[in-house]
Amino acid sequence: MTDTQSTRAKVAAILNILIIIEAAVGTVLMLFFRDGDALLASSGVENLKYFTVLSNEFCGIVAVWALIRAVRRKAPPMLMKLMAAAAVGLTFLTVAAFLGPLYGHRFMYKNANLFFHLILPLTAMAEYILLPVPKGGVPFKWTLLTMIPVFLYGSGYLTNILINGTGVWPDTNDFYGFVNWGLPVGIVIFAGIMLAVWGIACALRAVQGRITK
Repeated sequence: MTDTQSTRAKVAAILNILIIIEAAVGTVLMLFFRDGDALLASSGVENLKYFTVLSNEFCGIVAVWALIRAVRRKAPPMLMKLMAAAAVGLTFLTVAAFLGPLYGHRFMYKNANLFFHLILPLTAMAEYILLPVPKGGVPFKWTLLTMIPVFLYGSGYLTNILINGTGVWPDTNDFYGFVNWGLPVGIVIFAGIMLAVWGIACALRAVQGRITK
């Protein structure tokens, strides 16, 4: 390993530890502290219905797994790292480009959301980019696998609406408002989101490969 690669590995390890800390802090804030004017936030464990929360918790779990592997001097779980980074990257992009302008960025970056919508996603994407590339490079097919979490979440989201209806705010099953224009539009939106997470994964893979070269 060259000096540059060694430095990158050390920085990535530090960022991995930061991810664990950020996920823990965000979870505590989510469970016990909620602003009265917070948007897209429920009480306690009810927040687990949001992809934002699930993607960040998944990222934290993968970070713990990676840390354990590092202690045992094993290679990082690159596929899981890519899936986690792409998932929280999607959260970051969705909030910055869609939910932020829709609801107001100041509401989107408060308390736990500051960690889950901004700090942790940026840390996770930076950490993935700095990870040492495995021999032979990161397979392109891995970028396609990053769509699986979004597909599973979107399928459950739409199935729940089909079975139980949209409901009435604030007890709506369409808490993201994706089917406000009808179910067909909602399906198109989710298809677009799947393409977005794939695009994020491709970008992360490309930047990581370019830095390595």
